[in-house]
Amino acid sequence: MSLATLAARDVRLATRAGGNAFLALAFFAASTTLVPLGIGAQLRLLGTVAPGIIWVCAVLAALLSLDRLFQTDFEDGSLDLLAIGPLSFEAVAFAKILAHWLTTGLPLTCLAPVIALLFNLPASGYMALIAGLAIGTPAVSAIGAIGASLTMSIRRGGLILPLLILPLLAPVVIFGAGAVTAAIQGGANGALLLLAAFSLAAVLLSPFAAAAGLRLNLHA
Repeated sequence: MSLATLAARDVRLATRAGGNAFLALAFFAASTTLVPLGIGAQLRLLGTVAPGIIWVCAVLAALLSLDRLFQTDFEDGSLDLLAIGPLSFEAVAFAKILAHWLTTGLPLTCLAPVIALLFNLPASGYMALIAGLAIGTPAVSAIGAIGASLTMSIRRGGLILPLLILPLLAPVVIFGAGAVTAAIQGGANGALLLLAAFSLAAVLLSPFAAAAGLRLNLHA
């Protein structure tokens, strides 16, 4: 099985009826809709809190499907077959990260501008919001893969996973929300560059860390 074949297989599983991709989008839409209802018709306040709220909800929505990233293959024996196949565990982890981003991070990025309308986000912040999510959500999938590889053999590991990776995702939220705020205020957008650097490092390094977690669980 090639890397592209494995990624396409995971994309099909995530997007079929009842797949995790639709669950993440539904959670993102529902959670962000509740905030304007709670704050009320205070348009200036909504525009101020919009970057942080949208980013936090996007990260939480992406976490919903991360616990099954490796667990399903571990439970049905597919991971054992992948272990003796031509792909290294690093390639398997990268394929899983890519599939998760295509089915979760990318749809969340596309939906975010629609959600931003509810928050009265200033027009100057839309491009930074879209660019930030497109750059930052791969880091969420990548760092989440590390946690998923460590908890895949634990019963109800999905409860432990957020505790492991949420502290590591703090820079993504800080830089992502900061990039939108800087764009609205018309200042230099160094936060977007920091987000890009962090995301690139996460995507490059996380397959190796996730592969180590897979080997640890399989050989335990």
